[in-house]
Amino acid sequence: MSDSQTDPVLKTRLRRRGIYLLPNLFTTAALFSGFYAIVQAMNGNFEHAAIAIFIALVLDGLDGRVARLTQTQSEFGAEYDSMSDMVSFGVAPALIVYEWALKDMNQWGWIAAFIYCACAALRLARFNTNVEVIDKRYFQGLPSPAAAALIAGLVWVTIDFQIDGTDIKWLVLIVTLFAGLTMVSNIPYYSGKEINLRRRVPFVTVLLLVLFFFVLIPIHPPLILFCLFALYAFSGYFIKLWRFGKGKKNIVTPPSS
Repeated sequence: MSDSQTDPVLKTRLRRRGIYLLPNLFTTAALFSGFYAIVQAMNGNFEHAAIAIFIALVLDGLDGRVARLTQTQSEFGAEYDSMSDMVSFGVAPALIVYEWALKDMNQWGWIAAFIYCACAALRLARFNTNVEVIDKRYFQGLPSPAAAALIAGLVWVTIDFQIDGTDIKWLVLIVTLFAGLTMVSNIPYYSGKEINLRRRVPFVTVLLLVLFFFVLIPIHPPLILFCLFALYAFSGYFIKLWRFGKGKKNIVTPPSS
């Protein structure tokens, strides 16, 4: 076989390898962001650490979408993504919040940080085992990226307002436990997975998205992002209460004899 005939074959193989490598590169970048957040927290640069968590969140969202768009999903990619999530959204936020605010609380501080970390691991393990049987429209429990964003947002916004973490350590402990325990709860959270970006969407939807990402967030990123993920964290409880109220209304009272 001549070189001119083998070149197209080699190019096709390299292109296919590149496509399968692409989503894993995003996962690796997310993993690096989580590792960078840990390093910055150890060096006392908590604002940089919090921002790195948000970067990891964006990259984590991109790797799955890239894999689906290029049809390169694999078991390896799913497991690698889970390991990356554990570092970026489990270990990193726990270490950041401990070094930033909980360190002075002695055993209460590291216990709260560990509970968050353990809950993140349990959340990811449950998601991996239930991914084929749960309602894809809703997450079971607060997703670990959202929990990490809630913690990182709290760190970022308080630093931006020049509030020291040790001054609000009890509030930080409560938020840390809330985020951790909500991850392993049965509280439903809207997933948005049925949204198809390939379909046509109303102009108003596009306009609102543009206004949100390019106008609202740049006004004050720490405050807007923290409020956004705080609202999402509480939204699951509202959904649970709404379902509970709807279920009570559907109960038919038996006629009296």
